[in-house]
Amino acid sequence: MKPNEQYGKFTTPAEVRLVRTLPGPIERIWEYLTDPEKRARWFAGGPMEPKKGGKVELFFKHKNIAPDETPPEDHKHVQDPGFMMPATVLRWEPPRVLSYTFDEDSDVTFELTEQGKNVQLVLTHRARGADLPFLHGYASGWHTHLAQLIAQLEGAPRPPFWPMHAKLKAEYEKLRAAAH
Repeated sequence: MKPNEQYGKFTTPAEVRLVRTLPGPIERIWEYLTDPEKRARWFAGGPMEPKKGGKVELFFKHKNIAPDETPPEDHKHVQDPGFMMPATVLRWEPPRVLSYTFDEDSDVTFELTEQGKNVQLVLTHRARGADLPFLHGYASGWHTHLAQLIAQLEGAPRPPFWPMHAKLKAEYEKLRAAAH
């Protein structure tokens, strides 16, 4: 398995961490995390106030990411018409650390470190309360979205979104069970 395809690791029963090496420079990666138009190409669009405590409106519309794919029944609303998830910026330290709340009881942190011409991205998703049972789904989602980001950054064709997500969700469910 290539390094950028490695599974994330469940570092605790409530946390998953994914590491990827991206083509820099670091400012370019920061833009793909924070600029609504660039973020919409691989994850979710929507405005983000550039400060700690700033409001975020993540707008998920996967028809933009996987226009010719049919999502699973339970994700049809994500494909089209999409949905908005409000969030709040927890850390804003350009161009190295971005963290915000995610869904009901989670937060996600992106840490960027320069490595020559490349940038190491460490994504950590922490779940609490109601989000805990869904951590394997978040892990597979991040893995799939990061594959989209890598394709964007490298100018490569997009990998199929929904088939990858379904396969990874089952794998991450097994990995989480084995880790704890």
